[in-house]
Amino acid sequence: MAAGAPRVFVSHLSGVPVFDPNGDQVGRVRDLVAMLRVGGRPPRLLGMVVEVVSRRRIFVPMTRVTGVESGQVITTGVVNMRRFEQRPTERLVLGEFLDRRVRLTETDEEVTVLDVAIQQLPARRDWEIDKFFVRKGRGGALRRKGETLTVEWSAISGFSLEEHGQGAESLVATFERLRPTDVANAMHHLTPKRRAEVAAALDDDRLADVLEELPGDDQVEILGKLEEDRAADVLEAMDPDDAADLLSELPEADKERLLALMRPDDAADVRRLLSYEERTAGGLMTTEPIILRPDATVADALARVRQQDLSPALAAQVYVCRSPDETPTGKYLGTVHFQRLLRDPPYTLVSSIVDSDLVPLAPDTPLPAVTSYLAAYNMVSVPVVDESGSLLGAVTVDDVLDHLLPEDWRETDFQGEEGIAGGR
Repeated sequence: MAAGAPRVFVSHLSGVPVFDPNGDQVGRVRDLVAMLRVGGRPPRLLGMVVEVVSRRRIFVPMTRVTGVESGQVITTGVVNMRRFEQRPTERLVLGEFLDRRVRLTETDEEVTVLDVAIQQLPARRDWEIDKFFVRKGRGGALRRKGETLTVEWSAISGFSLEEHGQGAESLVATFERLRPTDVANAMHHLTPKRRAEVAAALDDDRLADVLEELPGDDQVEILGKLEEDRAADVLEAMDPDDAADLLSELPEADKERLLALMRPDDAADVRRLLSYEERTAGGLMTTEPIILRPDATVADALARVRQQDLSPALAAQVYVCRSPDETPTGKYLGTVHFQRLLRDPPYTLVSSIVDSDLVPLAPDTPLPAVTSYLAAYNMVSVPVVDESGSLLGAVTVDDVLDHLLPEDWRETDFQGEEGIAGGR
């Protein structure tokens, strides 16, 4: 870990207020949720259990936490109010780690865990548990006798997963290092029962990423075995175009029931996508490209492009539009490509370097025409604009490929002797 990365002892977080970006209090931290991992790796911190005003306890993912500061936690403000329910792979840090008796691996001495330190990984939003504050000798946390010391996660035993176990907990921990497409391939070859167990154990964001890489039949099967509230949460975490594709496979009554459970803004995006024919620009597009107003600068654009969750195709360009800057936007003015952003000074206005020569696509443009457009202009993403000139979304090359490749293309072994990586 890089020097200077923030480290916080969890005892200092218990009961601290949680605020949204406007300074309004969301609730208070009551616990932290971690996931154990195989191979001696430190546990990953998944999020916080926050008690809101109604005394309901909800889960706030660490991806929604923008700051852990002295006496407060700052979030993006976008939280799910569904009641927190602990999953089999999850451990409560305050409730299950503190006061626990463990052993030092070097001396086999028994120690008591008094506190746990978490640290944010450099250049990422991920957090890990990396150190333990422990007391030697027998006795609880209130006993003052015995030497205290701070040790690395690797210096203690008593928390690690049984790697040879057959529970979903161990399997999910094994999957943790894999890319979503590789997890999807592994899940595709599991039995339906096992697949459902793994899906239940994955957190919402991870399951959403994996579902986007699974064949349609597997997606429908897995979604159908989730509780409806959780199914709606997972759909919210998916890219809107992928969520729309999945919902289009469901019976009308099931589709409407899940849409009604989703947050209104997320449901509105998905409903809009469902209104277009599947093999058209409108049916293929995502409603969440990078959109900037004309008075934004190159520095603003590069900050947006750097966002970790963006796919390379969406990060390749920004779209300049008049307000409002959420789809459907105000008037679409043009595109600024990533390479152009690198060539101009940070203070340059994006409106002065916009490329307005390429004609955007209409939402009813058929798939063959979209494919030809991307190939002809060597583009990885193309804007979709309605008759009034408002930006509706963008079609990326990966979405086009999904509809051009054979249905079983996801089962290709890219690392095998016959795969792409195998030819030397």
